[in-house]
Amino acid sequence: METIKKIYKIGYGPSSSHTMGPNRAAEIFASRTKGASRYKVTLYGSLAATGKGHHTDLAISRGLSPKDVEIVWKPDIVMPFHPNGMLFESLDEQGATVDKWLVYSIGGGYLADEEGEVPMGITPEGEVYKHNTMKDIMEYIDREGLSFWEYVERCEDGSVWFYLEEMWNQMQETIEEGLQDDRVIAGGLHLRSKAHQYFIRASAFKPSLQSRALVIAYALATSEQNACGGRIVTAPTCGSSGVLPAVLYHLKKNHGFSDREILRAMATAALFANVIKTNASISGAEVGCQGEVGSACVMAAVASNQLFGGSPKQIEYAAEMAMEHNLGLTCDPLCGLVQIPCIERNAMAALRALDINIYAMMSDGRHIITFDKVVRTMKLTGKDIPSLYKETSLGGLALDDTSNPNS
Repeated sequence: METIKKIYKIGYGPSSSHTMGPNRAAEIFASRTKGASRYKVTLYGSLAATGKGHHTDLAISRGLSPKDVEIVWKPDIVMPFHPNGMLFESLDEQGATVDKWLVYSIGGGYLADEEGEVPMGITPEGEVYKHNTMKDIMEYIDREGLSFWEYVERCEDGSVWFYLEEMWNQMQETIEEGLQDDRVIAGGLHLRSKAHQYFIRASAFKPSLQSRALVIAYALATSEQNACGGRIVTAPTCGSSGVLPAVLYHLKKNHGFSDREILRAMATAALFANVIKTNASISGAEVGCQGEVGSACVMAAVASNQLFGGSPKQIEYAAEMAMEHNLGLTCDPLCGLVQIPCIERNAMAALRALDINIYAMMSDGRHIITFDKVVRTMKLTGKDIPSLYKETSLGGLALDDTSNPNS
């Protein structure tokens, strides 16, 4: 597996696969076609179906600026490699194609083309972990007497802790900005941000309920900032960026865990997300929201379980439960916007992760279904979910919505 640094990336919302990925692809193509007179970009499948709601066209135009860009939308054509296909073409003054690049936004801001995954410039590149499954990882750490975070430390270079610290600082900054925000979120749904109101109202609750209410406010804060195109950290995607930060911020503020302990929990969380990305997918367009919010719930569950002293078996159990109880979660955003049900879903997943932590802590860590098995099941389930429910806004909650800007 590659470095866990690729799980966490600072960027701008609302979508890692529909905004960050296409913007990065555009910048790469622009850098290698500087002599182009203008550009033509064809979007396929999910990118075309929900691209306007996700600001895909704006992200691409920004990446190819200042040249003129023609965007062609082909939602009915799904490329065989991945639903998020993009064909970039550089044109000369006569409109003839000089260069072209077929590339895919595969989730979490990652790109891939016919040669494989496109390097992100995050070091170290290539394989960092010799183990690709949780079974192999757990056998190794048991044999070596390591915790999960110590395993990460052994495999990564020393810069990983500075990198995680930067990510954690941004997570906190995003929450604190979101808690002060109070506005209507752009996109046409007239959805008003709620984090500030929920944060204020939480103070009136009894202590037993107040902490849970605050977790909701923290998750809304990040998710609403993401929906507004604000600066967030993928964990592992933009659409699921509110879950892990909310849980970690809560555990720091309400339980007194140190930043050092939280960075170690982030390392473990990213390790589990890395296993998911390697063996299944974190792309909503490929496997539905189970790959996004489901993966984020896994990250938050294992992070909290480690912080509360869970054993490796209990941590793995928490991860398995978090994914198992998100299996089949569809991605059918209203109007193609990362707002409904995405924002609420982040808050609910944060609460679920904390409940899963309690359940796992009460156990001895023994269970029937392994994390590796539930990850394989998630991948198969994602293949079986119709495309209507995989970030196309053509089914489910988005069905028959006449306000859909992509319809």
